[in-house]
Amino acid sequence: MKNYIKLLFIFLILPFIAVAQEDDSKDKKVKEKLERDAFESSNIIDNPSNVLLSKNALEVQMQHRFGLINSESGNDLAGFWGDANIRIGLSYGIHERLTIGYGTTKFNRLQDFNWKVALLRQTRSNSMPISVSYYGNFTIDARKKDKFSLEQDRYSYFNQLIIAKRFSPNVSFQIAPSVSHYNLVHPDMKNDLVSIAFGGRVKISPQTSILIDYSQPITQFDAMQPKPLFSLGAEFATSAHEFQIFLSNNNGIVAQKNYMYNQNDFFNGEFLIGFNITRIYNF
Repeated sequence: MKNYIKLLFIFLILPFIAVAQEDDSKDKKVKEKLERDAFESSNIIDNPSNVLLSKNALEVQMQHRFGLINSESGNDLAGFWGDANIRIGLSYGIHERLTIGYGTTKFNRLQDFNWKVALLRQTRSNSMPISVSYYGNFTIDARKKDKFSLEQDRYSYFNQLIIAKRFSPNVSFQIAPSVSHYNLVHPDMKNDLVSIAFGGRVKISPQTSILIDYSQPITQFDAMQPKPLFSLGAEFATSAHEFQIFLSNNNGIVAQKNYMYNQNDFFNGEFLIGFNITRIYNF
């Protein structure tokens, strides 16, 4: 009889033990809250940021690059009358750790299929001090067939590891090594280009930030060596919109196009005006 009483007592207190353990686990989860994203938008001007969409969110993005301000014609009204490049993109949050997207670009009729994956996420307790994301794309040059000998000559790829940190509510920084690959390049170039990018944001008001974006090619070519990418601008953000306006020395918009083929030197006066507009719809 005593054994039955003991068993009954154990069964009675088990729920209280389980609840207590659940409360402890909840407390631990509270301590491990994720830090807010280091950036407001999915792009820091020309490079992807560590920002992913929430599940079932749809992002619509328009990116525009005017012609060079100091063009050879000298009569382009600060590039507004020059050759402009435009990209329209859609991205969708499959999961809070996975975003997929598609974009179409005017120059070379590039069709890019892209994805971004959150590998590590910064926590407020600083138990994980940084966030690490992977961004990649597969791009098809959709110009006419006479531009290519083989179908695979149309293909290019881009892979980037994004390491970001939100130092404070007003200051964020990221470093992002990358590899760009083209199946078809000039004989004096290499098919692969290794580069490293640096991006930062300084918030100067609740809705306004200053952005800086710099990318340095590391691989050396025999000819047509790409110039470093540099962009400086301002971002105006609300809960669902981001608007970026900036000066930049590249107009490819698609990452590997910028990295592999940019020949403009920002510090030699070869830059243009550009803007990015983003709208997010939550379902």
